[in-house]
Amino acid sequence: MKHIPQAALSEIPAGLVSVSDYATYAKSFIAPSIYEYIVGGGADEVTLRRNREALDNIMIMPRVLRDCTQGSTSFSLMGESFRHPVMLAPVAFHRLVHPSGEIATAQACSVLETAMTVSTLASQPMESIADELTGPKWFQLYFQQSRDFTLSLIKRAQIAGFTMLVVTVDAPLHGIRNRAQRAGFELPEGVEAVNLRDRPPLPSRVFEPSQSVVFQGMMSEVPTWADIEWLLSQTDMPIILKGILSPLDALHAKDLGIAGVIVSNHGGRTLDCVPATIEMLPRIRAMVGDDYPLVLDGAIERGTDVFKALALGANAVMLGRPQLYALSVAGALGVAHMLRIIREELEVTMALAGTPTVSDIDTTCLLLN
Repeated sequence: MKHIPQAALSEIPAGLVSVSDYATYAKSFIAPSIYEYIVGGGADEVTLRRNREALDNIMIMPRVLRDCTQGSTSFSLMGESFRHPVMLAPVAFHRLVHPSGEIATAQACSVLETAMTVSTLASQPMESIADELTGPKWFQLYFQQSRDFTLSLIKRAQIAGFTMLVVTVDAPLHGIRNRAQRAGFELPEGVEAVNLRDRPPLPSRVFEPSQSVVFQGMMSEVPTWADIEWLLSQTDMPIILKGILSPLDALHAKDLGIAGVIVSNHGGRTLDCVPATIEMLPRIRAMVGDDYPLVLDGAIERGTDVFKALALGANAVMLGRPQLYALSVAGALGVAHMLRIIREELEVTMALAGTPTVSDIDTTCLLLN
């Protein structure tokens, strides 16, 4: 019998009380192949599991009898003010799960004073999304084969009011996503990367028998560090690199003049069997120093997760999949509720750990071996 997804709810069920609950509820609101595409990771999903397990293995060491009455989650980063250190990561094709797509997500972000990073592969025009955002708004860039078209995307983002350019560097090609393959996932009719409609056609190429479709084909057109240097010379927008795991890559980015990096393994969706982001975070922090901006994503779904990331050196965290789960269940209301849950969980965690402000959270707040 064919599964027919439920329409988004207009009120939040009483039993939906955690961010992870949304993943469970979402199964009833998303077509099976689309759900498998979203929830799945790369290959055997080793990294997907490791992201969560590594967070669970970190224990918080609370301090008691601290005065937290002046507590706040507010902070500043790269010249911008944030209500709390939870942002939305760039996620493609929100219209896979809700007709309003990124528009509804942006509306929720504005209500909950949450920064949103809009994907190159958004299913709504970047300008329309930007119009709904009242807080910090960042634009995520996938390099295009045409440099002119790449620059045109950046110009559109600047005109729309985006303040940071987030360049994804860990997905030059799709990882091996067996779960999505087994589910037969395809983009449904009516869902597309609307901001790429005017992209020049990709060049056709004939391969010699000795050539690899991967190395001489797909990888021949992807960006390198030289392209990052070129991009720095072409725009005055601060550039952040997303998808850094190696401390040496983070240091190289800093030395080039990159404004900050996002410690990410693409949610375990590209190369499998790489470390969890939370494992690499303290090593990257040690390499780049105390003041260099670091954001982390990867399996964040509890206020305690946010706290652990801040303690290990992150300035903020990003949520990926949870925004789609929440959007599918209850549209903008669901995303707002999901964000409220994790923000309030962070406040409770900070209060119970005796850390009234985010600047009070450091490695002394964790049980470290």
